[in-house]
Amino acid sequence: MRHFLDFEKPLAELENKIEELRRMPGPEGLSIADEVTRLSEKADRQLRTLYAKLTPWQKTLVARHPDRPRALSYIDQLITEYTPLGGDRAFAEDAAIVGGLGRFYGHAVMVLGTEKGTDTESRIKHNFGSARPEGYRKVKRLIEMAGHFRLPILSFIDTSGAYPGVDAEARGQAEAIARAIEAGLAAPVPFIATVIGEGGSGGAIALGAADRVLMLEHSIYSVISPEGCASILWRDAAAAPMAAEALKLTADDLRRFDLIDGVIPEPLGGAHRAPAETMTAVGEAINAALSPLLSQTPEALKARRREKFLAMGREGLA
Repeated sequence: MRHFLDFEKPLAELENKIEELRRMPGPEGLSIADEVTRLSEKADRQLRTLYAKLTPWQKTLVARHPDRPRALSYIDQLITEYTPLGGDRAFAEDAAIVGGLGRFYGHAVMVLGTEKGTDTESRIKHNFGSARPEGYRKVKRLIEMAGHFRLPILSFIDTSGAYPGVDAEARGQAEAIARAIEAGLAAPVPFIATVIGEGGSGGAIALGAADRVLMLEHSIYSVISPEGCASILWRDAAAAPMAAEALKLTADDLRRFDLIDGVIPEPLGGAHRAPAETMTAVGEAINAALSPLLSQTPEALKARRREKFLAMGREGLA
């Protein structure tokens, strides 16, 4: 059963009608194929119209779509010989962060991702993609392991942010995120990060201090969620659409400001309508971004990565 977003209601009515007609046995001698074709063409036009002019808030809803491919989906499709690695070697395993060794286009790599889950059971297991300090300490451990064995790092970002609970704060949430960012900046190997859904706050940046940061067309990347921003500025979460506009959180906005390095187009209607096609496109984009970095020295990688992020601050303050 396809999940439709609020702004897709007119399309939902059309597509549900098409499905009803397809299941309906037609009267003898009467074909319903023509009516199905007519409605399908109308639905396609409606879909193109809707997705040609998405607002930042609507893009936020698409980025959060429950059927959107998750980090483990990308790992399953793009990474062969995958061996998961767990634990931070200090406190516990955090299932919100997944990672391990594998091969990508023939290259041995280290893979990291924030995993939201796909159903109730897995979402609870992965804490809806919101990691605790042990998750970010696992990120640091795996990045340092990748550096030791000279393995390129690939990360898949999809989180509303780090877990804000009292237990996470008590165990040093901010410090753990900072250490993960520090490890990413210091990694002596190529590092490609891809925002596949939500890129929320420090919980996303912990996996995003990379040589190249890519975003799917309908993903978002921001210092705070629209609802959180609206609650702070307007004391009303209902102002989230206004906040989404002000935050400039879409892939097109961030590319224009040179805060990311590339935008990966999604199939018409979003990644959730054609997951396999989307994941193939992401794999090709990552490979194109990774290839020129493989021949660079560790010193050059670290220097250029440092300059990349320092330039953001200089230009933003100018």
